[in-house]
Amino acid sequence: MTLDAPKSKRTAVTSVKALDELGLVTDDRATLEAVAAAFRIRISPEMLAVEDAGVRAQFLPDARELRMRPEELADPIGDDAHRPVPGLTHRYPDRAILHATQSCEVYCRFCFRRETVGETGLLAEAEFDRVIDYLRATPAVREVIFTGGDPLTLSPRRLGAMLDRLEELGSVELVRFHTRVPVVAPEKISEGLAQILDRDLPVWLVLHVNHAAELTEAAGAALRRLNRAGVPLLSQSVLLKGVNADADTLETLFRALLRHRVKPYYLHHPDLAKGTGHFRLTLAEGQAILAALRGRMTGIGQPLYVLDIPGGHGKVPVGPGYLRGDGQGGWIVTDPQGGEHPYRDL
Repeated sequence: MTLDAPKSKRTAVTSVKALDELGLVTDDRATLEAVAAAFRIRISPEMLAVEDAGVRAQFLPDARELRMRPEELADPIGDDAHRPVPGLTHRYPDRAILHATQSCEVYCRFCFRRETVGETGLLAEAEFDRVIDYLRATPAVREVIFTGGDPLTLSPRRLGAMLDRLEELGSVELVRFHTRVPVVAPEKISEGLAQILDRDLPVWLVLHVNHAAELTEAAGAALRRLNRAGVPLLSQSVLLKGVNADADTLETLFRALLRHRVKPYYLHHPDLAKGTGHFRLTLAEGQAILAALRGRMTGIGQPLYVLDIPGGHGKVPVGPGYLRGDGQGGWIVTDPQGGEHPYRDL
């Protein structure tokens, strides 16, 4: 449920003290101060106004974040291992990730970059010059993916200038933005910004959203402005215990996205970020949830369930699986209801 935020909630909350004043502290305050010292707090007014447990679990600090597990990593997807120049990650041959800023409108408690977001602001102009030089010398990079932080925290003028320079290269065929802003700070999706994104160089936007309650009325209006500007909209979500780790909740989310003309694109298995063990489930559990969705909703509304391999080795689909060999050169195919059927392709 979304309520009108009281005046006390019209600015972002960045401290345990402010959360306590709003009655949103449930753990021991001293423990939460230790959590905040390790991992920054920021909750936008739009998300503070959403009174839903699945939404608030994503943003409110939790004492369990101090439980570090041996397998957890400071850089779980290996950004640093593939960074030819500051601000750019080049992991795949045809695309590169541009870290346009380290700032976000919200700091998610499960974020795989949670130890670095908020440390610095936007990418300096001299660093962006080096990015442009690298891309000019590496024409195999045909897609640039703006991330951060959240790239839509930058001003429209700054984003427009960066897009102009990428467009001038001639080798970049596609730009993609990964962002939470249309949901967590929809007022930033202005008509001016939409006009800047409406250009000859195709601009796609991937919306990070994990729960249908995040899609407020204001978020819907922001997405509509992007639709009208001709920006294709995809979504990415993270499968999270306590937020969306069941077929009913995911179905509600994906159907809501389709109503806003957003195609569910990726469902990420949670990364091995430090202090996030309470959000994680097993791959087998995730596969079972996705299998339950297969038979009950349109394929247009079903994202690809993926795992980002720790260490920077890329992301791969992780199922569920529907085929296994029969030991005689054929296959056993499992249907959405769990029934099994023989199949031969030769």
